[in-house]
Amino acid sequence: MKTLSTAVTDTRDWSRNRQMWVRVLENNTGKGVEEWMRRIATVRVTSESDLRAWLSKQGVRGYAQQLLIMERFGYPDYLVASAAELIDRQYAGRPELRAIYDKVLASTRDFGAVAVQARKTFVSLVTPRRTFARVVPRAKRVELGLRLDGQRPTGRLESSTIHETMRLQIGLESRADVDEEVTRWLRRAYQENS
Repeated sequence: MKTLSTAVTDTRDWSRNRQMWVRVLENNTGKGVEEWMRRIATVRVTSESDLRAWLSKQGVRGYAQQLLIMERFGYPDYLVASAAELIDRQYAGRPELRAIYDKVLASTRDFGAVAVQARKTFVSLVTPRRTFARVVPRAKRVELGLRLDGQRPTGRLESSTIHETMRLQIGLESRADVDEEVTRWLRRAYQENS
């Protein structure tokens, strides 16, 4: 396996989702955002629910509809924040938890290509194929969700409800908790999902 000298090869925020939503809109309707915004400007909609109803009548649903609603009424601030801003907000006032997050990332240094996908309340660690771990700050610890299909809870590896694909997790209360065992579980999750 080829390894890289840095832990993170790519940091992603919501802007990638917007790009995907634009493609969905164009693929589903044959028209881009600008054309749809011109059409929306010609109808009387004063609320998100009015616009949602009108778009549904036009056959625009799902991500494409949500994109146009946000284009018209504004994006939530977590969607326009950079990945660094999202991560900083998650750990604001909790430097001890940020230190744990940073050590988790550093422990992936020799795995290969690892992308960080920042969201409002968590960070996903992604192989070139799919998400293999999720880092979620809680009140007094960081929960490291792991995608380990077929693995049962054992030792520090406990059942999780972090996400349907992350059925296992390890609770991390200090930097010292991010040890060789945690790195082994992370590496295994990375390899199984690469």
